[in-house]
Amino acid sequence: MAIQLGASSSSSLSSSSIHPWNHDVFLSFRGKDVRQKFISHLYRALCQSRINTYKDNVDLKKGQQISSELFKAIEESRISIIVFSKNYIESQWCLDELLKILECKKLCKQIVLPIFYEIKPSDIREKKGSFGEAFTKLGKEIKDDIKQLESWKEALEEVAKLSGLEYIAFG
Repeated sequence: MAIQLGASSSSSLSSSSIHPWNHDVFLSFRGKDVRQKFISHLYRALCQSRINTYKDNVDLKKGQQISSELFKAIEESRISIIVFSKNYIESQWCLDELLKILECKKLCKQIVLPIFYEIKPSDIREKKGSFGEAFTKLGKEIKDDIKQLESWKEALEEVAKLSGLEYIAFG
């Protein structure tokens, strides 16, 4: 399937607001895992292909809020590429991005492409391996917010069922 990017289009997240596509692609990833060894190359390739790509250059620490600008960038992107890595789940910021991306998928038909970077989709769906260990640790950290944990769990299961790409680095 070919995806034509760059053409003007619009969508709405609510009946009262119409958002033009300001970005062809939004990249969601855990910086410490993939920023230098994968995302930098993917971002460069997308830009060289004249694909307007949003990549956040800030790593948020635990307890920091996702900015409204970041959510706006997700809403205004035609496609979201989510790069899952072994430490993705350690970032509540990444998990909140995931919730927003899936909201946009549902409400404005945003295309979502998961990339499984040195991790299997089944590890995410079934919460096993290092991903499962990290999810259990996350559950202990936010034990007072079971509803939030359940939202993240459902989102992870949903996106892990989507057709995506698996990337295993050599060496």
